[in-house]
Amino acid sequence: MPSLSEYAALIEQAPILIWRANKDTLCDYFNQRWYEFRGRTLEQEYGNGWAEGVHPDDFERCLKIFLDNFNNRQIFEMEYRLMRFDGVYRWIFDRGVPYYEDNGDFAGYIGSCIDVTERVEAQEALKNRLEEELRVLRGIIPICMHCKKIRDDKGYWNKLEKFISEHSEAKFSHGICPDCIKKFYPQFYTEQGS
Repeated sequence: MPSLSEYAALIEQAPILIWRANKDTLCDYFNQRWYEFRGRTLEQEYGNGWAEGVHPDDFERCLKIFLDNFNNRQIFEMEYRLMRFDGVYRWIFDRGVPYYEDNGDFAGYIGSCIDVTERVEAQEALKNRLEEELRVLRGIIPICMHCKKIRDDKGYWNKLEKFISEHSEAKFSHGICPDCIKKFYPQFYTEQGS
């Protein structure tokens, strides 16, 4: 059975951030990994001081999840950005569970956090790539390989000029390319240089 000092070493050196909040919702303990991550002291983090590091865009949602679950004494999980010691926001996965005294009285919450920035960024990159692929697919226009008419969303075939004019601000000026002059108007065609 591990000794008390071994338990303390496990908690302080675990590769996760650990916190505790008392029954008044005030955080009163953080492990050594937390202080290393945040670059702050217990005095700075104590109570609600830790929340100064939550990204402003995540703060209200984070607070609501924490308080709603705390009041109902429910386990919670959430992700938010927390400022690291170097001023960089990192995505944190935070899981809090209620804990109780030996006599069964509610004592507060204990939580653990892990940095999930790489996973969040990979998911965002995948989402962006999928959105780009969808954008490209939406950009595919069904066109007749012979007459070059384009089929619209209702299944009607329209002349290329009509379709493009209705779906863009493009204007057309018509002309005849050298290949078409040769094919359709051979009497006006002259070889280059003759």
